[in-house]
Amino acid sequence: MTAVAARAQKLALLTTTPWDLVVVGGGISGAGVACLAARQGWKVLLIEQRDFAWGASSRSSKLVHGGLRYLKEGDLKTTFHSVRERERLMREAPGLIEPQSFLFADCQGRPPGRWLFQLGLALYDRMAGQRSRGWVKPADVTWLAPGLAPAHMQGAVVYQDAKTDDARLVWRVLSEAQAAGAVCLNYLAAESVLMHQGQVTGLELRDMVSGNNLKVTTRSMVNATGAWSDKLRGQVGGKPILRPLRGSHLLVPWWRLPVAQSISLMHPRDGRPVFFYPWEGTTLIGTTDLDHHTSLDGEASITPEEVDYLLQAVNEQFPAVKLGIDDIMSCYAGVRPVVDDGNGDASKTPREHVVLDEHGMVTLTGGKLTTFRLMAQDALALAARHSGQAFVRRDDPVFSPTAPLDPRWPAAIRHRLGARYGRLAQFLAGDVPPAELESIAGTATLWIELTIAARHEAVVHLDDLLLRRTRLGLLLPSGAMDLMPDIQRACAPLLDWSAQRWEEEIDRYRQLIAAHYQLPPCPV
Repeated sequence: MTAVAARAQKLALLTTTPWDLVVVGGGISGAGVACLAARQGWKVLLIEQRDFAWGASSRSSKLVHGGLRYLKEGDLKTTFHSVRERERLMREAPGLIEPQSFLFADCQGRPPGRWLFQLGLALYDRMAGQRSRGWVKPADVTWLAPGLAPAHMQGAVVYQDAKTDDARLVWRVLSEAQAAGAVCLNYLAAESVLMHQGQVTGLELRDMVSGNNLKVTTRSMVNATGAWSDKLRGQVGGKPILRPLRGSHLLVPWWRLPVAQSISLMHPRDGRPVFFYPWEGTTLIGTTDLDHHTSLDGEASITPEEVDYLLQAVNEQFPAVKLGIDDIMSCYAGVRPVVDDGNGDASKTPREHVVLDEHGMVTLTGGKLTTFRLMAQDALALAARHSGQAFVRRDDPVFSPTAPLDPRWPAAIRHRLGARYGRLAQFLAGDVPPAELESIAGTATLWIELTIAARHEAVVHLDDLLLRRTRLGLLLPSGAMDLMPDIQRACAPLLDWSAQRWEEEIDRYRQLIAAHYQLPPCPV
């Protein structure tokens, strides 16, 4: 069945099913809510106005971390929950959630200083029930991070956190939700909230593919639209609570900045945390933390000032590298849904999630990628009051075990496919030609990942395929445009796209990459 036919089949269910819960938002928060509710027998519909993980959930820093920075603000609760959830995720989804070592150079006269940092790390390790921290003398730093030479370095602190492919994490959770019976649809927008006697009873939706309008009825609703949450809340009288913050990142070829550790630092300009680390064959550099004043209706973009800011952080740590704008392969920016506490310093704004029940609309916003399971539980505890269904907090694993793959395949291929597709890996990667198990030059991505996405993963536009199901648009120069003939041959028949549709998608994608994933024009 093609993606078009599968979508039509799901759309046919919408108006004839009395839903216990409609989840609006297809990022990690919405996926987590849909998964946990469906597993407890609720009839669940999840809708997303653009693509799954289109927002912050595909544009994060790719870190599944314990929130070390929040210790500095005295937010022990967020750090504790984050550390414990990080450990769970690494156990449940090995390969998708990978350990990553961090190194922080201790420089004379710069905060936080060796002893204060190590004290924080001691608490961090205690929360995780392990010891991962250590101290490295200056002479040994060169073995861990050749070329690291910030001014007045006295040594370095090392510790452990974790990283992921955030968009693939969302899809893994959505897959678990659908296996439990949830219906998940992208490009289906919530146009207006329907109410009766002061309570939410349904939604009027717009199919962004066909342009058709339709109505669904539901006993309960969770607004998990991230930075867009206030817009939907406004329809039931909710007052704005969010402060949209933009986080921007750069990707450079790994050979140009070859780090094995994640290099963590406080930016010399403003003391904000910045890092760079190996990710999918590149080096990822991030992040900024700025108020986002432009419209949320369009894609966020990095600014020239942010590019300079991130390059300065790298070159201050690795002065001999002399990283410049010509080295940047791609960039991306996302908008975080941070609850406004009135603090002028964006980096000090709390990241703890908020759950509100307003006339039967439960809004889940704020929070962190790492703690999506706990956030979903809090939202469903409120939604249960309206759904007519019970919800019990459980500690069951989010992810089902991965079925064994063909032992004749190389271990690296089995590891990668198991990490990305979990329990579905055996089915999705069944009897495939050997050529599809080859990696795409310059990346660790396999050709089969493109064909799996085209067949099974609700691809509506080319950027769904190349920016979120796979990350080729970020990992290769010019958004992987040089590969388009090969991608077309592999995927166009599976997507049921005509030659004309393919050309339209290429034009759309080329404009998108140039506007939002390549360097912005430098000011004159």
